[in-house]
Amino acid sequence: MGKVGTGYKFFICFLTGMLWGVIIGAVGISAIISYRMDGFYEEIAYLENTITDKDKKLEKLENSINQSSIVLKDIIIDLDFSSFSMEQIDKIDSISIEKAIKEKFTSLLGKEVKNLDADILMQVIDKRILKFDAAEYQLTVSKLILSDVLKLWVKVSVTEVHYPY
Repeated sequence: MGKVGTGYKFFICFLTGMLWGVIIGAVGISAIISYRMDGFYEEIAYLENTITDKDKKLEKLENSINQSSIVLKDIIIDLDFSSFSMEQIDKIDSISIEKAIKEKFTSLLGKEVKNLDADILMQVIDKRILKFDAAEYQLTVSKLILSDVLKLWVKVSVTEVHYPY
């Protein structure tokens, strides 16, 4: 009678091991997949932003192609997160900040550079507060270069952080 009881115990142990293996495998695979999906989501958001910028630029440049004067062709934003640690920098928020800044200046694409005032362009973004789901960011313009390309160096600092519960 000892053989019947031990066979039953081994069978229960085998089933328990299989069940734990399936659970741990499913958790591991879902963790790997969710990590990769987050990376793809960030890349998609960046690429969508790039496509919309390129479309707007192309449309403005096509409208001003016959003009012989220097026109604004591109907007380049350089965000400075020097007060942040690597863990605090959120790529989605940085993409959203860059998109919000470019939206303020897209109407200038294709316009003559001599008609634009650099001081007014700087004041459009300087000391502006942007609110997103998790935080509020204050923008400060460090430098601005205005030629056929508008280049802005913007320092980003956090004013308030909201933690989702």
